[in-house]
Amino acid sequence: MIRATTFAGRKVAVFGLGGSGLAAVRSLTDGGAEVAAWDDGAAARTAAERAGVTLVDLTQADWSQMAALVLAPGVPLTHPKPHWTVERAQAAGVEIIGDVELFGRARAALAPKAAFIAITGTNGKSTTTALTAHLLSELGFDVQMGGNIGKAVLTLKLPAEGRVHVVEMSSYQIDLSPTLNPSVGVLLNVTPDHLDRHGTIEHYASVKERLVAAADAAAVAIDDTWTAGIAARLEDGGKLYPFTAGKGAGMVPRLYAIGATLFVHETSGAYATSEEIANLDGIASLRGAHNVQNALAALTTLRALQDLADKGAVALGGKRVWDRARLAEALKTFPGLSHRMEQVAQAGHVIFINDSKATNADSTDKALTSFKGDIYWIAGGRAKSGGITALEPHFKQITRAYLIGEAEKDFARTLEGKVPYVRCGTLDAAVAAAARDAAQSPDREAVVLFSPACASFDQFRNFEERGDAFRALVEALPEVQKERGAQ
Repeated sequence: MIRATTFAGRKVAVFGLGGSGLAAVRSLTDGGAEVAAWDDGAAARTAAERAGVTLVDLTQADWSQMAALVLAPGVPLTHPKPHWTVERAQAAGVEIIGDVELFGRARAALAPKAAFIAITGTNGKSTTTALTAHLLSELGFDVQMGGNIGKAVLTLKLPAEGRVHVVEMSSYQIDLSPTLNPSVGVLLNVTPDHLDRHGTIEHYASVKERLVAAADAAAVAIDDTWTAGIAARLEDGGKLYPFTAGKGAGMVPRLYAIGATLFVHETSGAYATSEEIANLDGIASLRGAHNVQNALAALTTLRALQDLADKGAVALGGKRVWDRARLAEALKTFPGLSHRMEQVAQAGHVIFINDSKATNADSTDKALTSFKGDIYWIAGGRAKSGGITALEPHFKQITRAYLIGEAEKDFARTLEGKVPYVRCGTLDAAVAAAARDAAQSPDREAVVLFSPACASFDQFRNFEERGDAFRALVEALPEVQKERGAQ
C-alpha cells in the first residue's frame, strides 16, 4: 500500500467507492489525511462501511474545508455534464484529482528517480502493459503492475530505486492527473471511443497526448493520423521514440516491423543501423498484427528506459533493460492476457478464442485479421457508435456469425446478404451453435471467435464476467471435455 502523505493534516473528499476509491481512502488515511468518503450508490456505501470506511455525506459537506476531491475514474468530469461533486469542488476552488495523481505525488516525494511507465491508447493498453511487465520481470526487475489493469495503483508497493511501476492509464485517469510525469509515456493508437465522456475525438486525443507530452521519454506509435500528429509535435523535444508496425508517417522510427519480425534502429555516430530483435511467428499469445504493435510498444518503452538510465534520469539498481537476446527469449514466454485473444480450448481442428475484451469494432478488427479465415464469429452486446460497419473488409473471412444481446438486430441488418448469420440471443446458444458448425468445417483449422465488438452491460456486469462465461460454456462442451480427457 502506498501512503499518500502529501495531504497529511488536511481534509480530502473521496467520491466513488469502488476498488480504486477504497484504496484511495486507505492511502490518504494512512498518510494522515482526514477523509470524507461518499458514493451515490447505497450498495457501494454499505460495502465501504463493512470495509471500515467512515462515510460523510458530501451533499451536506462544507466544501471550503476540502483540500482536494479524489474522484473515481468512471465519474463524469466534463461530459455529458460534470458530476455534482465536480461542480461543488469547482465552485469552492478545490482541485480535482484521481488515484494515479496521488501515486505520482508520492513518487515525487519519496523516489523521483524511480522508474514509472504509463501506457495508454484506445486499444492494446492491457496487453502492452502486461507484456512490458513480463519482459521486465524476466530480466529480474521488481515490477509493480496496476492502474486500469489488475490492482489499483495505490495498492502497489512504494516507488523505490530499482523498482519499476508499469501502469495502464485510461483517458479518464489521465484527465484526473494534472501533474502526471512518467519516466516513459506510451501511446499506442487513437480511434473514436468514450466520446460520451470526452465530447469530441479531438478532446479525447488531446487527453491521450497529455500523457506522452508530460513524460521524460515518449514511445509513440505513428500508425494512425492522430498519433502521427502527436509524434510530430513531440519530435523537436529530443524525447520521442516513434515506432511503427506499418510504413511509418514521414519520420524514421526507432523500432519497426516487417511482417512479424521486429527491428530496432540503433545509432552509432551519425549513422543509424537496423538490427533484428525478434520474430513473433509461432508465439500464440502474440498472434496478429495488433500484437506486433503491442510488442513494438513494449520494446520501445524499454529502449527509452535504458537511455534514461544511462543519463541518470532513472535509477534501475545497476541493471540493464535493453538486452536484445534476453528480450527475444522473454517474448516467447509471455502467457498472454485473459479475455484478449485467449485460446481457451481446442477440440480436434477447432480452436476457441476468448476475446471478450473487444468492446468496440476497432478491437474486433484486430482479432479478425489474426486468422486467415473459417471464422465462426460470436458478436453482440451493447453496441458502440458505428456498430460493425467498419469491419466489412473482413467479412469474407467469416464463415458464419452468431449474434447476441441488444445489438443482435442492428448487427443482423449490417450482415444481411454479406455474411450468413444466426440470431442466437444469448451466449450459451451462440457457443453451442458455433461449436457445432465449426466441427463440420473441412478446413485444417476452424476458429470459434468470441469477439463481441460491444460493451457487456446488457447481459453481464463487465467484459471479465462475460469472458468467464464464454470459457465455462466452452469447457462444458462434450467435444472439449473428450479432448481434454484424452490428453
